[in-house]
Amino acid sequence: MKISIIGSGNVATIFSRVLFNNQHEIIQIASRNIDHAKQLSQETGANYCTLHELNTHEADIYIIAVSDNGLIEIGKTLKLGNKPVYHTAGSVSIHTLQNVSANYGVVYPLQSLRKEMNEIPPIPLMIDANNKVTMSLIQELASTISHQVEIANDEKRIKMHVAAVFACNFTNHLYQMSADYCEKHGLDFNLLYPLINETAQRIKNVLPLSVQTGPAIRKDMETIHKHLNMLHDLPEHEEIYKKMSELITKTYS
Repeated sequence: MKISIIGSGNVATIFSRVLFNNQHEIIQIASRNIDHAKQLSQETGANYCTLHELNTHEADIYIIAVSDNGLIEIGKTLKLGNKPVYHTAGSVSIHTLQNVSANYGVVYPLQSLRKEMNEIPPIPLMIDANNKVTMSLIQELASTISHQVEIANDEKRIKMHVAAVFACNFTNHLYQMSADYCEKHGLDFNLLYPLINETAQRIKNVLPLSVQTGPAIRKDMETIHKHLNMLHDLPEHEEIYKKMSELITKTYS
């Protein structure tokens, strides 16, 4: 398929690479940041331009991969007639594109994507469209770049986005809190990598509920109090430790 990408950030970059690597033709990269658009175009052989210079006739599909706020603004100004157009946001309604084209939808990547990735991980895709023809088109495209494609309306998609925040964003911040604690006390955070990897691998086959470990599930209050006493100089860490321990104890009581 001939595809135009609107955006040049993390998601736009990875989408462009994946599509290009799967024999799709990226014909144009349109972005507010013309330097980023030029750089991405060099990877895919596409033309590059500003959004105002976007060719609205040549592509089979237009994919808008920008920030949520940027998407809302584009939804007010971009006009593509009947051309199929899809955005990539998890928390923005499909109908944000209803004034852009008569045929619109969503192709949301349920993955943390960064330009700097040397290897692109598996990317589950949640798709939706406003009619059968536009749905069929995005199903065809999605199946060429992902082995996990699921139809999901606005409600299902935003609920999965919430779940992703817990599973990824909050977890990563806990990693950072652990790294901060290690740095403060002269500990090597790298020693925790095998534990982190084992925890992630473990839940591939069983529910997290069945493999919880630690002092809270054992109701080992002596250890918990020792840990809390050691966190007095880090009040935010202390607060999180206490709250998480309470939640775990409550869950398994």
